Amino acid sequence: MLEPPTIDDIRAAEQRIKGAVIRTPMLVSRTLSEIIGAEVWLKFENLQFTAAYKERGALNKLLQLSPEERERGVIAASAGNHAQAVAYHAKRLGIPATIVMPEPTPTVKVTQTAGHGATVVLHGDMFDDAFAKARELALENGYIFVHPFDDPQIIAGAGTVAVEMLEDAPELDTIVVPIGGGGLMSGVSIAARAIKPEIELIGVEAELYPSMKCAIEGCRMPLGGDTLAEGIAVKQPGELTSRILSQYGIGVALVPELELERAVAMLVGIEKTVVEGAGAAGIAAMLHDRERFRGRKVATILCGGNIDTHLLANVLVRDLVREGRIARLRVAVQDQPGALAAITRQVYEAGANIIEIRHSRIFTALPAKDTVIEVECEARDAQTIDDVVARLEAAGFRVDRAHLD
Repeated sequence: MLEPPTIDDIRAAEQRIKGAVIRTPMLVSRTLSEIIGAEVWLKFENLQFTAAYKERGALNKLLQLSPEERERGVIAASAGNHAQAVAYHAKRLGIPATIVMPEPTPTVKVTQTAGHGATVVLHGDMFDDAFAKARELALENGYIFVHPFDDPQIIAGAGTVAVEMLEDAPELDTIVVPIGGGGLMSGVSIAARAIKPEIELIGVEAELYPSMKCAIEGCRMPLGGDTLAEGIAVKQPGELTSRILSQYGIGVALVPELELERAVAMLVGIEKTVVEGAGAAGIAAMLHDRERFRGRKVATILCGGNIDTHLLANVLVRDLVREGRIARLRVAVQDQPGALAAITRQVYEAGANIIEIRHSRIFTALPAKDTVIEVECEARDAQTIDDVVARLEAAGFRVDRAHLD
């Protein structure tokens, strides 16, 4: 049975990786603090070279391999960030690396991993499928398996994040940490409680993947689905990490997809920083349960920034829709000259901008002489869109508005 690392192991890891891993900024977000009602600190691990905290554990592990193990090469399974971390530092150290990734892994993570010189194998739909394949290849080829979370050396490297956080903000009373397999939360728990025993530690999982919550609380909940936080979409957390989190009495909060989307969009809009769904889980938890954090000095780790650009664009536009700044209006009109001009005039006079217009003459329940004109428009605020609707209805049009939620 694997033994958990100690604070001394984490301190040793800190010295071992020093200079090869960035000591990332730890800053207060004034705007998020106002929104949440707490003093909110952000640890910008998305600014690591591979855009994720995973470098810490991966490098700590690789630096402790023997010369013979380095020559055999390493293999890892990952949805992306651990993959890039192992690939990048293995290349730096001259160690051959093979990475097994689930087939749906975002393209940006696959290309970046291959770009670091690793051999990439795509296998299965989930991390667990890739994990099994990597274990199989390790046995067949004699590779050293670098576990993404259930390894004392990986956990010790991850724990260096908490050491830095409490050095930069010793007054913190709460740390909120995204949980997938539990490596980061385990390292943070060991380090933070050693440095400041009274600090509260809260883990966060996507609502669709409550695997660690069930592992440490003994509950049964549905598991699976498409989540924005694919980096923490783990069906089976680690045995060692589960033991550590149980020992430290870590509570796990669940966050819905809507809050994950909002958190990613807010971090772009407010902090001008790109964070993937898993990395935004801490902010999502604060937005979802503001009363729990009100008045606290709370920090979270923006643990990764590798999000597909197309997906990010979708998230940002969907957020504008939810804010009421972009709308799709279905306007029923008589199909005759001047109808479209009458609609666009109302949009113009309200001060909104038309993005796209579509006519629907066939697939509609309206009489054959009528049509539906779909108008997608944008405005500086929700009130302007409301004014567009009011003007159209005052002009005699029947308007239906599309909604996301």
